[in-house]
Amino acid sequence: MSANTVPETSFEADARSIHSDGEHVTPGVIAIGVVIGRTSEFFDFFVYAIASVLVFPTLVFPYVDRLQGTLYSFAVFALAFFARPIGTVIFIAVDRAYGRSVKLTISIFLLGTSTVAMGFIPSYDSVGNWSVAILALLRIGQGIALGGAWDGLASLLSLNSPEKHRGWYAMLPQLGAPIGLLVASGLFAFFVAALPTEDFFSWGWRYPFFVAFAINVVALFARLRLVVTPEFEEMYAKRELEPAPVVETVQSQWKAIWLGSFVPLASFALFHMVTVFPLSWVVLFTREAPARFLVVEVIGAVIGIGAMLVSGLLADRFGRRTMLGTIAVLIALFAIAAPSLLDGGEIGERLFMGIGFLLFGLSFGQSSGAIASSLSPQHRYTGSALTTDLAWLFGAGFAPLAALLLTSKLGLAASGAYLFSGAVFTLIALGLNKQLAKRDIAR
Repeated sequence: MSANTVPETSFEADARSIHSDGEHVTPGVIAIGVVIGRTSEFFDFFVYAIASVLVFPTLVFPYVDRLQGTLYSFAVFALAFFARPIGTVIFIAVDRAYGRSVKLTISIFLLGTSTVAMGFIPSYDSVGNWSVAILALLRIGQGIALGGAWDGLASLLSLNSPEKHRGWYAMLPQLGAPIGLLVASGLFAFFVAALPTEDFFSWGWRYPFFVAFAINVVALFARLRLVVTPEFEEMYAKRELEPAPVVETVQSQWKAIWLGSFVPLASFALFHMVTVFPLSWVVLFTREAPARFLVVEVIGAVIGIGAMLVSGLLADRFGRRTMLGTIAVLIALFAIAAPSLLDGGEIGERLFMGIGFLLFGLSFGQSSGAIASSLSPQHRYTGSALTTDLAWLFGAGFAPLAALLLTSKLGLAASGAYLFSGAVFTLIALGLNKQLAKRDIAR
């Protein structure tokens, strides 16, 4: 066992007794737990993102115009990405002291509680600026919890998968994003379409937040069922996926962490450019019904799922690094055409969403595979968590805010320039990340 293995707590022993059923831990079993866990995280993410466009500008920021209120909502949205690295530092310490199952239980309950509590937020008209403060505090809670929800399952899945199919298994955790979007968009589309405006703003918008807690509980048990089994603990130790001290990891692996955080930048920027930003554009600058566009996002999520499945096959055939570089170039080309498509009426909008989700699926499907292989084995667990945190901060934290602000000041072409810059940074990081190139198993 690794030197970093913690003494077994009573909670660990109880969890092991409940969940250990002797089942062989195969890559397929790991994949199921990973997909369920990621779906819960992204569902929580998207219910806030959608409400930040449809609800919070009216409920929490009614004292400014709708555009300014949406910008304020997106500023609060970014707080979670600043809080996420703090959560990683806190929960790595919890992991080292009390064990992985304790860390996961606390973080996932914090995530679910923060998300559900958003459904009870009082309006600005009721409590004034306390409404803004409560929203910001809960968003920070989400970010801290997401930092703690890192469990190393994605890295373990990739490392234990058949060598010729690592691109396929690296793709599986990413399916949680389009699945979470599909469920969140579908729920909001139903309530927006089925309820009068007054009822939606009074109580209808709150229900998707309440659903989050049930989804998080299911995800918690699915993940605990894996991480506390003796076989799984042995696999963690053999792969040296034990939590290393954060300061030691940064000192030793800062270059790999820094470069790794920019590798998925194009994918993460596109992530918001086809989900959160176009919804804000439609609500603020067109007469299209929000419910109709949310249905378009559901369809886009289905396209994204299909594209992710294809990305696994392509990565196994041509190599993950080649795949990421090629798609980054395509994203750069899409960024040039995207503003004209989004502003091109119904047909242009549908093309924007279809092409965008296709590229999103192909790129996001392999973005997680670019992280763990660049780190030394003894720092892989903690380093992967920090790299992921920074990648989301740089690539996604400011994307909705920056894109909407640039668009409101300079026009839609500016949002395309923002996405183009993300693709450029990805290509530069891929070129500099020599370790990734060495480990590109299918090149």
